[in-house]
Amino acid sequence: MSDERPIIKKVIKVQAAGHHGGAWKVAYADFVTAMMAFFLLMWLINTTTPEQKRGVADYFAPASISESRSGAGGILGGTALGEDGARNSGTTALVSKLAPKAPKTPDSKKAKSSKNNNTGADVSENALQQALSRREDMSFEKAAESLRQAMQDLPELAELSKNLLLDQTPEGLRIQIIDQEGRSMFEPGSANLKPHTIVLLRSVAKIINRLPNRISIYGHTDASPSAASGYSNWDLSFNRANAARQILQESHVPENRFYQVTGKAGSEPLFPDDPFMPGNRRISIVLLREAPPLPPGYKL
Repeated sequence: MSDERPIIKKVIKVQAAGHHGGAWKVAYADFVTAMMAFFLLMWLINTTTPEQKRGVADYFAPASISESRSGAGGILGGTALGEDGARNSGTTALVSKLAPKAPKTPDSKKAKSSKNNNTGADVSENALQQALSRREDMSFEKAAESLRQAMQDLPELAELSKNLLLDQTPEGLRIQIIDQEGRSMFEPGSANLKPHTIVLLRSVAKIINRLPNRISIYGHTDASPSAASGYSNWDLSFNRANAARQILQESHVPENRFYQVTGKAGSEPLFPDDPFMPGNRRISIVLLREAPPLPPGYKL
């Protein structure tokens, strides 16, 4: 016998790298299917209405769970005692009695409708008042600009520009004809108007006639006492205001446009720090706000 031992060879078969039995294909198919389901769910959420979503949720909700709460309302909350005194076992549905809603009577409907109508009417009235106020402010501004332009265009009025003050107050458009140092609008201590004051008032009348507003006229004096015996600054201020009214009325301003003519003496100085200043002697013509309705065919 030979002493050589037999040679045993072990052969190990290695599979190719591309063969794994196809398990990855199954995982990939599951992944793709899940992604399709996810995107389909997102699309359904975006395209369905809230009512449809609620219906789908109710469809998949477990039918054995009762929506009613009892006891403490928690997980361990027990059932409440019934009206007949017996404790419910928890397996039967709890019956909740709801008070029927009161039917809507015609009176309640009418009251609700009336309330809505009143609210709408208030809003409409406020909007109308605001629109009218804006329109009135624009009219006042146009009138003031027209008067300023007239002062520049007419030589006889240009030199009186410093004697005229225009502004808007809560009461309305105020046109003030004031005294200046060296140029008075009235004869001293008298209600007689000087010629240039009459020319200025006639120009003011042309602007006033473009608007339908009522007019208030106030006469003012300075703090100097009246020189005439028995004739106070109250008398003087009123007579000057009334003299201005007469010139406006002669310039075709209708009589029914005048709301009031008042003398205020020196009670409301234009320059409170110097009550004796000539500028405190003045006539204030105010086109009042809240004009009456425009007549048919009237245009600003």
